[in-house]
Amino acid sequence: MSIRAPLLIAFLALLPATAAAQEQAQAPNAETPKASVFRDPEDGRFDMSHWLLDHRGFLPVPIIITDPALGNGGGLALAFFQRPHGAAAAPGAEGATVTRPNLYGAGGARTSNGSEFYGVGASLHFDEDRWRYRGGVAKASLNLAYHTPGRRLPPLEIDYNVDGIVSFQQGFRRLGARDLYVGLAWIYMDMDIGFDVASDRFNFTPRELGTKSSGLGLSLEYDSRDNTFSPSRGWLGMIEGNAYLPGIGSDNAFQSYRGHAYGYWPLGKSFVLGGRVDARWANGDIPFYRLPYIDLRGIGSARYQDTRAAVLETELRWNMTSRWALVGFVGAGRTWGRHNSFSEGSDEVAKGAGFRYLIARKLGMHVGVDYAWGPEDETFYIQVGSPWR
Repeated sequence: MSIRAPLLIAFLALLPATAAAQEQAQAPNAETPKASVFRDPEDGRFDMSHWLLDHRGFLPVPIIITDPALGNGGGLALAFFQRPHGAAAAPGAEGATVTRPNLYGAGGARTSNGSEFYGVGASLHFDEDRWRYRGGVAKASLNLAYHTPGRRLPPLEIDYNVDGIVSFQQGFRRLGARDLYVGLAWIYMDMDIGFDVASDRFNFTPRELGTKSSGLGLSLEYDSRDNTFSPSRGWLGMIEGNAYLPGIGSDNAFQSYRGHAYGYWPLGKSFVLGGRVDARWANGDIPFYRLPYIDLRGIGSARYQDTRAAVLETELRWNMTSRWALVGFVGAGRTWGRHNSFSEGSDEVAKGAGFRYLIARKLGMHVGVDYAWGPEDETFYIQVGSPWR
């Protein structure tokens, strides 16, 4: 899970031992690490696997927001882990095994520009992972800026607020014995819209100011990653479509689509190369605040929006030790559609670096900090697991 400043659904939309440790365990007179709830018996290092999986413990996640669109701020999230009943560990990196747990979370935060959000969510596995559930509910009041897309019109920045409830509910069923899942979703938003300058409302059509959206979605997902938090091999691919209709509670009729793939390839024993491609598009009478946007570390939430958005990103992780790692990343995104063609769109590039610590070996979960440079701003993010969601 990546703790980043959300734009509505974004909040919802939530290991091997060293050779020396192995030799020590095999030696007849070796002194083994002392057992502890917060110590890994394999290497004696600080580790929260036992606490999270066997003691119904929680992981406190500080939310530090430095998003250019929302200002500076912070809050706290609590993540609770549960080992699914009868669940077997899945194969992980270098022959290790990791557990895919049930995850429950709750949190909230506030920023310097007055934005705030609170929410609860869960990711659950049933019947030996034949069924999956992901979902949550959030209350959000976000102060954002809408930037006119494209280069055909004079640049215009419109400050606005969206305040209301967001609900995202999604269930999956595995198809046969493969890592292939079909999913059904219901997405609901009921938002009030306000403008800092009342006359800015007239820059939008009545359809673009729709406050209620309710949609049903269908998705197909393939997931062969060795773990869901900080993968070291395998890939995730997903295509999804959502239809919003007045007959199911939506003010407007529109459709949203997304196709994305994340791949992870080990390079020798110390490096992991990751790649991401992500495309989003929308048709119909979509509210302006629901338009697809470039989602990259270093670029403010909803800074670049249009009816089409695409992102390419790569990340290299160097596992310096069995616990500590460094990462470097670079990505580019483009928007187009309503106001300009694909060839007229400009590429926006962001890059950065960070560090990771393997905090839960049995979950394959790293935590750390990233610092990113975008076209306008520099910012940092606290990461829990992969930043790609």
